[in-house]
Amino acid sequence: MRVTWAFCDHLLYESAVFGKNKQKMKTLSNRPVLSDKKYKRHYPTMKKIISSIIAAALLVACSGGKTDKQSKEATGGVYYGGVFRMNELEDFKNLYPLAISEVISQRIVNQVYEGLVKLSQNDLSIVPCLAYKWESNPEQTIWVFHLRSGVMFHNDPCFADGKGREVKASDFKYCLDKLCESSPNNASFEVICKDRVKGANEYFESTKNGKALEGGVSGIKAIDDSTLQIELNFPYAGFLNLISMPGACVYPKEAFDKYGVDMRSKCVGTGAFQVKTIKEGDVVILERNPNYWDSDANGNKLPYLDAIKISFIKEKKSEMLEFQRGNLDMVFRIPVEMYKEIMGSYENAQARKTDFDIQSTAALATNFYGLLHTGPYFNKKEVRQAFNYAIDREKIVNFTLQGEGVAGIYGVIPPVEAFKKSGLDFESLNGYKLDVNKARELMKKAGYPDGKGFPRITLTINGGGGERNGQIAEVAQKMLKENIGVDVDINVIPFAEKIDAEQSGKLDFYRHGWTADYPDPLTFLSLFYGKYVPANAGEKSFINSCRYKNAEFDLKFEAAMKEPDTKKRFNLFKEADQLLLDDAAFMPIFYDENDRLMQKNVRNFPVNAMEYRDLSRVYLIPKDKMNAAAAKKK
Repeated sequence: MRVTWAFCDHLLYESAVFGKNKQKMKTLSNRPVLSDKKYKRHYPTMKKIISSIIAAALLVACSGGKTDKQSKEATGGVYYGGVFRMNELEDFKNLYPLAISEVISQRIVNQVYEGLVKLSQNDLSIVPCLAYKWESNPEQTIWVFHLRSGVMFHNDPCFADGKGREVKASDFKYCLDKLCESSPNNASFEVICKDRVKGANEYFESTKNGKALEGGVSGIKAIDDSTLQIELNFPYAGFLNLISMPGACVYPKEAFDKYGVDMRSKCVGTGAFQVKTIKEGDVVILERNPNYWDSDANGNKLPYLDAIKISFIKEKKSEMLEFQRGNLDMVFRIPVEMYKEIMGSYENAQARKTDFDIQSTAALATNFYGLLHTGPYFNKKEVRQAFNYAIDREKIVNFTLQGEGVAGIYGVIPPVEAFKKSGLDFESLNGYKLDVNKARELMKKAGYPDGKGFPRITLTINGGGGERNGQIAEVAQKMLKENIGVDVDINVIPFAEKIDAEQSGKLDFYRHGWTADYPDPLTFLSLFYGKYVPANAGEKSFINSCRYKNAEFDLKFEAAMKEPDTKKRFNLFKEADQLLLDDAAFMPIFYDENDRLMQKNVRNFPVNAMEYRDLSRVYLIPKDKMNAAAAKKK
């Protein structure tokens, strides 16, 4: 999506989606200009929210990231050495590949584990990983993957001699069979294999009573040590996207046998980095895998970095100050109250010498409020619709978020330009805008005139997000009270706790943010697929946490999943999204944008619409080289 807006009077910049040669990385003094007039937002006049001391420090005093003293130049002008330092505002939940259900864990796991294929960090296209090539039959129901030779698991005590062994096709067979087992820690079966892979459903059912079918999943076969075959029940255009997800990564049987559920922090993969230290809530340190299989175009062994250090500073302003001090190499997202101060205006930026870069892109991410359909509050469509009409999304974006984002006036699929070009007509969707009269009529129809008789409810949110989650919740709380007479309490809990509670069906009204698992609209629609809701109400609903069921929607979802024609497929996506809107299945609030601040010595770390991170090719230019280059320019 290309989005147009003004910073103060004149500053416009382009927000690229995914696509080759579209990603932009510019210093603050040289921002590009937007073109699409369909998506406008105006940057409102903003009060001085933060002190001038903090603003000045961020805009003037930022210094480049530090590198290891022993950094050395390699062929092609890249540098080995250094520790890349970044921060997460929330703790990770679980690093076991099958248990990944939130983005923080995924960002860590992507550095440690690998699968048959992966996403390109540049444009989110599918690229080879542990499979160097693959082919399918004409019907695209049988896929054959050819594995690289010499790929080794990380050294780990789970092996008899402590040394990692070579990966074989039988390891993938083992892991993909595990992906199709019934387990409280398996959050990936439904989205990757269920219904799609031949024999997956049957094997899953057999494991429920402890009598797993002999031979595992019938559609997954290790032909020999370097060849894996996967057979599907029907052609599926997005199959390679699915197996790029962490749930389809490979790990050794020895690790699961030794660690079991402790694999939430005991990680044994094949990735460019391996776990050195995990102090939950404090730090995760990943060190260079000396036996990594990949090299760059010049023959330099990857990765370039010595290590990755991930801190867990929970307060956004503190994180920003750490970046200013040079103790972080990247900051993802800018606090709402600092947005104008950091972005500045175009005229002022040209006169200001900044020592950091800004990367920006429209995000494949939707922020919404989940409504539990099996609970007592939102089982009436009129109530769900009333809540949706009572919210002024434009006001939330323009004033609460200070222009950072796009109002959620469409559906669950974010209105990005790439989807639009594929045929998804967002403008024709009938979404929700503020309509107080209609909201009150609907509440009256539901039996709650002016909110009378409707119980006090709790909106549960997680902390983090630069305090924006709380700020938005407070505005929504006020709007619901003023517009339809509903009293809302706000409960802030840790991210991991919220995820567990919503999956367990314990939250009636909650904040939910969904970043795409892969660059396809299906990942967003999957949040409401009825067949992802367990028959037993006591079981976790990992994907469809709203526990929404609509037979008509499910048919559209399934048709889109199987449709090979792109135009027809994207039209089905739109029709499915409209069904969700008509049913008020959820409350869209806004669509995100990804902004990063990056130290100027960081290279090979492009931004993308999913904030998918692959640090295997990231390197840091030594500080003395940066200073010499700057002096030469003068």
